[in-house]
Amino acid sequence: MTVTEQIDQKHQEDLQRLKDFRLLDDDFLTKCFEGDTASIELVLQIVLEKPDLKVLDVRTQVFVENLLNCSVRLDILATDSIGAKLNVEVQRSDKGAGRKRARYNSSMMDANLLKKGEDFDKLPETWVIFITENDVMGKGLPLYPIERCFLGTGERFEDGSHILYVNGAYRSDTPIGKLMHDFSCTDAADMYYRTLADRVSFFKESKEGIEIMCRAMEDMRNQTLKEGMKEVALRMLAAGKYALEEIVNISGLSLEEVKQLKADRSV
Repeated sequence: MTVTEQIDQKHQEDLQRLKDFRLLDDDFLTKCFEGDTASIELVLQIVLEKPDLKVLDVRTQVFVENLLNCSVRLDILATDSIGAKLNVEVQRSDKGAGRKRARYNSSMMDANLLKKGEDFDKLPETWVIFITENDVMGKGLPLYPIERCFLGTGERFEDGSHILYVNGAYRSDTPIGKLMHDFSCTDAADMYYRTLADRVSFFKESKEGIEIMCRAMEDMRNQTLKEGMKEVALRMLAAGKYALEEIVNISGLSLEEVKQLKADRSV
């Protein structure tokens, strides 16, 4: 197979993959919601049951760095009109929506929301929202809100921190049932909510949208390949018997990247 034929085959595979994408696929969701306040506003109004909620800003694939320990990458981070920060994650894997993952996302958001010297009362309200393909809580409910409370009285602690699990398998003739139906659709024509259908249609059916998604898929492939090469370089560094130039030649990474990996290992 020639290089041209290989490229064409990969392009056809990408087009088929794009056709099968749903909003429950995080890579597709984040591209659809990138810079689009209307779509995330609709989702938040429904899952939080706040029809008046207004979103002022939305960012996708937000990297929250922890210099000493585990960093996180948030699928979606939105800010509403009262300054609340809302992290939305979509998870097809039950394991990826673990309770301690939600706790960690919440803590990482808090740790990056106050400037040095600011009073703790300035900490904004936060939401961590997991939309899961399956009913991870197993109770058959559409929504699972989690709040801190006083065990003795059941009263809420009211510290401004909230966690919400949304059951993506839930179906009914209600706003949340229709929304979860839309999240599982591959065809925009089958969706209830026009705001979401228009975004899905753009990225799946318009020339511009398809080109954007194909470039995104190519970037993801390259990033996956690069991460694999980093693993190779790290194993070679751990072996302790390879010169840096050898690691560069085998991994395909630059000398600067290999030096940085070596420095990170020694921290």
